[in-house]
Amino acid sequence: MAGGRDVIRVDEHYYVRATSTMVDDRTRVLKHGNGFAVFDRYGDILNIGRGEQGIYHEDTRHLSRLEIRLNDRRPLLLYSTVKSDNTLLTVDLANPDFEVPGEGRIPQGAVHVFRSKVLHGGACIEHIRLHNYACCPVAFTLEVFFDADFADIFEVRGTERRARGRDLAPRVRRDTVIFGYRGRDGVVRRTWVTSDPAPTEAWAGGFRYRVRLPARGATDIYLRVACQADETRVRDLAAAYRDIYTGLQQGVAASWHRQCYVSTSNEQFNDWLNRAYADLRMLTTPTGHGLYPYAGVPWFSTVFGRDGIWTGLECLWHNPDLARGVLRYLAAFQADDEDPATDAQPGKILHEVRRGEMARTGEVPFGRYYGSVDATPLFVVLAGAYFGRTGDREFLRELWPHVQRAIEWIDTYGDVDGDGFVEYARRTPRGLVNQGWKDSEDAVFHADGTLARGPVALCEVQGYVYEAKRAAARLARALEAPGAAERWEAEARLLRDRVEAAFWWPERGTYVLALDGEKRPCRVAASNPGHLLFSGLPDRRRAAELAQTFLAPAFFSGWGVRTLAETECRYNPMSYHNGSVWPHDNAIIAAGLARYGHKVEAARILAGLFDASIFMDLHRLPELFCGFARRPGEGPTHYPVACLPQAWASGAVFLLLQAVLGLEFRPGAREIRFRHPLLPAFLEEVKLENLRLGEASVDLVLRRHARNVSVDVARKDGPVEIVVAA
Repeated sequence: MAGGRDVIRVDEHYYVRATSTMVDDRTRVLKHGNGFAVFDRYGDILNIGRGEQGIYHEDTRHLSRLEIRLNDRRPLLLYSTVKSDNTLLTVDLANPDFEVPGEGRIPQGAVHVFRSKVLHGGACIEHIRLHNYACCPVAFTLEVFFDADFADIFEVRGTERRARGRDLAPRVRRDTVIFGYRGRDGVVRRTWVTSDPAPTEAWAGGFRYRVRLPARGATDIYLRVACQADETRVRDLAAAYRDIYTGLQQGVAASWHRQCYVSTSNEQFNDWLNRAYADLRMLTTPTGHGLYPYAGVPWFSTVFGRDGIWTGLECLWHNPDLARGVLRYLAAFQADDEDPATDAQPGKILHEVRRGEMARTGEVPFGRYYGSVDATPLFVVLAGAYFGRTGDREFLRELWPHVQRAIEWIDTYGDVDGDGFVEYARRTPRGLVNQGWKDSEDAVFHADGTLARGPVALCEVQGYVYEAKRAAARLARALEAPGAAERWEAEARLLRDRVEAAFWWPERGTYVLALDGEKRPCRVAASNPGHLLFSGLPDRRRAAELAQTFLAPAFFSGWGVRTLAETECRYNPMSYHNGSVWPHDNAIIAAGLARYGHKVEAARILAGLFDASIFMDLHRLPELFCGFARRPGEGPTHYPVACLPQAWASGAVFLLLQAVLGLEFRPGAREIRFRHPLLPAFLEEVKLENLRLGEASVDLVLRRHARNVSVDVARKDGPVEIVVAA
């Protein structure tokens, strides 16, 4: 679909419009539940750059404009940040020079404008404090302009619609403006904008306040933007603001008791860690089936199967509750029937869930969409990893029928053409063409750049299936089903032999990207084979060749491993999947390298991403960044429409740490093990507090020495042993 002249494609139909870069308009993000907000650094909402700014609820933008003006002038920006725990956006502004008729001149910086915002339960409350630091009284006009376009998230991304619903006439009250929209799905969506105290004047597009401040005087204004709220009046917005902020802080404090907290001797590394903790906490959303990490803001603030599974795997060692919630949710919505319109088949795992108008009307197929080839085997991989981490046999029994159905999908529907490999071929022309994690339309191709025609067998998907069969076998043995275990282990071995024969590319020391529908290999050097290392499919000799391949200059930019080697014809460091650097992809590759003992190479990847985090706003690694080679004294180049934050990018640091530390769990033996731990030179010490195994917990201190890493037990509560394999 068309959408503007300047676009960056994300997939064949559903791309993201880009008219300027993140460098031009850095944003500030809040999220809670099924709502999120994107502001500029002033705390305003403007239709600039990517056009994504706004306050959203359930895939609909409920506020599309929010601007403040002092005497019709934009204030001067002094400072802007989101607190490190993501609970509060704060902005410091000052007045520009202006003349007030009949009052005289107010010099620049006489009036401080403080803005702070909290988001909770579909409502955003803002506190505006105006403080006069002049030695004489001042008088001026404060105006707040706002509007609501009720755009579906896919409209905001650039998808044009043949028809929209009907805007309802705004209702203006003394202190409230109510916007309404009746969608083509029959749902009436409303936005309430309320001021406390009431403004001097209210109209359909804003509030106006006549402000008079004595010398050194101050006044406070509270604004509430409520999405889909009823008309119950919140009488005291100041009290509501304080209650929400207090509740958010209490939620942050409570979250620390449920997971392991990591700190290090390097404060810049701690900044990266703490932002990752905060972003994961913000993105994680309670559902009726447990906690689920929504994929990312703004474009993917909803359930994604693949993203949730990988985030659960990344964070499994320090917060297994996250994986439990992902597994339970995906099990609940595992497909029961065939539905070509949504790519659903019995036993298949969700790709995406959407709640907006366009999904409800069928304008996009993503209301509940199953178009991913890898979520189903990865579901089984996560189930096996969760049991290996926790030993939770009761939950395993609950999950077991869903694991069996996922394996049945792999065997029955996953192999489209019966060649022994799991492939994808979309069944609806409105769905995704490519259904692996690299799902842009040009991500799978041949050496000459010709796009691969399906059904396509991706190399990494075969690794996921290999590991899924082995994980299912381990689970079967735990439930005393040895016959199934032996069968799945034999099938995994057979698949391994087939992959080695059909995908290995000896001339390049890697595996081919994919096999197309005619079984022709896509001889393209991509990062995908790194996921085979994570699955443990290659033998050690080939793993060593992959280690050399991925750390060579063609792949390794200095910040991380590119998605595509710069030798390939479609290489473009500014593309979405063909030369960019994705933190989660790098973490998976590093974990795979460490699995084969290549800790030094894994540590190089960790170091590159750590260095990148230092240059990133708020120390937040984005969904991806450009793959240009690292230049002395410069940071990495931003990708213009990357999600910030993105769950699996936030989780990358934890998987990277686990990789270099060699951290493993053996719940049956009540052991926490460190297999050949390594710490890079910039980490002299790592502390793990409240690391849990069953009912036991420990605090550990790991220290770097010239030839090894020591592990000291600072606290131990319950039966658990710490084992270090040097």
